[in-house]
Amino acid sequence: MEAQYRRRGGRAGAPSANGRREESCFNQPDTINGRAEKIMEMKWMLCVTLLALGALAAQGHDVGDDDGDDVIDIEDDLDDGVEDVEDSSPESSAPPPAPKVTYRAPVPTGEVYFVESFDKGTLDGWILSKAKKDDTDDEIAKYDGKWEVQDMKDTKLPGDKGLVLVTRAKHHAISSKLSKPFVFDTKPLIIQYEVNFQNGIECGGAYVKLLSKTPELNLDQFHDKTPYTIMFGPDKCGEDYKLHFIFRHKNPKTGKYEEKHAKRPDADLKTYFTDKKTHLYTLGKGELYFRVVLVLNPDNSFEILVDQMVVNSGNLLNDMSPPVNPPREIEDPNDQKPEDWDERPKIPDPDAVKPDDWDEDAPAKIADENAVKPEGWLDDEPEYVADPDAEKPEDCFSISILQDEDMDGEWEAPQIANPKCESAPGCGTWQRPMIDNPNYKGKWKPPMIDNVNYQGIWKPRKIPNPDFFEDLEPFKMTPFSAVGLELWSMTSDIFFDNFIICTERAVADDWANDGWGLKKAADGAAEPGVVGQMMAAAEERPWLWVVYILIVAFPVFLVVLFCCSGKKQPSAAEYKKTDAPQPDVVSDEREEEEDKGDKEEEEEANEEKLEEKQKNDADIGSASQEEEEEEEEEEDRKRASEAYSRVQGLDRTVSHILTVITVCIPIGMGEVVG
Repeated sequence: MEAQYRRRGGRAGAPSANGRREESCFNQPDTINGRAEKIMEMKWMLCVTLLALGALAAQGHDVGDDDGDDVIDIEDDLDDGVEDVEDSSPESSAPPPAPKVTYRAPVPTGEVYFVESFDKGTLDGWILSKAKKDDTDDEIAKYDGKWEVQDMKDTKLPGDKGLVLVTRAKHHAISSKLSKPFVFDTKPLIIQYEVNFQNGIECGGAYVKLLSKTPELNLDQFHDKTPYTIMFGPDKCGEDYKLHFIFRHKNPKTGKYEEKHAKRPDADLKTYFTDKKTHLYTLGKGELYFRVVLVLNPDNSFEILVDQMVVNSGNLLNDMSPPVNPPREIEDPNDQKPEDWDERPKIPDPDAVKPDDWDEDAPAKIADENAVKPEGWLDDEPEYVADPDAEKPEDCFSISILQDEDMDGEWEAPQIANPKCESAPGCGTWQRPMIDNPNYKGKWKPPMIDNVNYQGIWKPRKIPNPDFFEDLEPFKMTPFSAVGLELWSMTSDIFFDNFIICTERAVADDWANDGWGLKKAADGAAEPGVVGQMMAAAEERPWLWVVYILIVAFPVFLVVLFCCSGKKQPSAAEYKKTDAPQPDVVSDEREEEEDKGDKEEEEEANEEKLEEKQKNDADIGSASQEEEEEEEEEEDRKRASEAYSRVQGLDRTVSHILTVITVCIPIGMGEVVG
């Protein structure tokens, strides 16, 4: 250590030649070590933060599970539909079993025009059609498809029954009367029911028809031509997924009815057809949320909901095809375009002349005259030769009808690439390659110029529409008195349940909560764990794998990087700037240690001589020492500044990492919960 001090011009803290004690940065607190300690503190802070984020994520999963339990508790409060299973052994450490959801038939809470839950287990009140379809083969014209009341397959709610379309590839028709006809006046209309495609759906529908109130209505002969007021529900054929809303509008001038179709929804409907879950379909007409205005003057708006989420909405006057009201003017069918009407915006220049040097017969490609046949080209060898190893099958003509070699031809060995051409640049007759003809111009055409006689695209004149009418209240449709299902399906076991037709949104919501809500609660109680939900979500949205990697792999990598990395040993330069004792460095080779010891002895001898010389030249030595100290102090300040910059960079990196993790974890959790 004394040798180190002598090399630096004196003992640390000893008076200098000019009588003042050295107060360089080497006697101040260790700057670099302080920065290193700060870096380690930041590493541990990051580790603690990552652990806290992991705990929050786990707590988020637990909250999600608790939410599912809350749903069941709500159902328990509303209709006593949930019963907690008591633990048979309270002292046991085993986890409590999942809550059991029991079924209780829903009961309407207000005025309804039609309600059916099928919990009686019979088709009482429903009429099977005995009709036949017109213009159809007798074998399939009958409505002989079977309907039964059954429990849903793989049900989580025993006792909940529904109407099941049992057979496939047959016509099905069944209907039931309303308690009283529905008349469109000042109240909205709400139609709601549940559908479950238990076997998926290939091609078929699950829509309902509200049958118009007419003297001719005979439910025993319900068929595809039976007049209806509204048709509503899902339908699928091929990859075309539809959610119908069709109503029949009566022309006030002619008295004829015309179907009006709602615009296609923007939402992707494929999931509702393929996930084999029970879905709640709701159609609302009039202003469902503003009852005060609705009572006075319905505004013709409509909404279509699936699982209590709006998937389509609009207005009967603006969002139907064809429109309810015809245009005021139409094109005159008797108007004809004049013979001299010029619709050409551009015409060939009549004054243009083909240039004399324009050769229309020049070919587009010519042989390259500069090409030279490669050396070693085998002109006499064909590219393909008969396979010498091929043999004629003995039963070559045994499968021939004629079994006549004159008719079928002689057997020929299959062709293979000529093995002699593999080592040669080519075989066969060599031909010059073709290149673009620089003199090719093609067929000459005169340039196009603006047509001075251009009159635009001709259109027939407009005339008043003789069939025009204006119906500002299409909501006031034909009253209906029955509900029916008239379906053809290539898939069996379509499950229908919990039909309701009413005018109050609260009544429909209560009915949905007591029926569909209970099914959802039962499914939620049987849902897979967090890992299963995450995997299912990633199957539907593959980009979630990136979020999972960020949430799991990236924090693990950071923990290993920042928490498990060892503290860097201070370098010799750091010991040089401080008075801390330097540990002995054990070399791998003994010769280096011996050489180092010899060098240290030589350095000590040289330093002693240098000390004697400095005593003789005290004044000169003092000035030189001060300059050296100033240079060393300036060097230390630079090193400290660089170390501080590195710490700031690490601080920014840690902040960015924490920001990424803080953002990614809620996004990933939100997608899984959604």
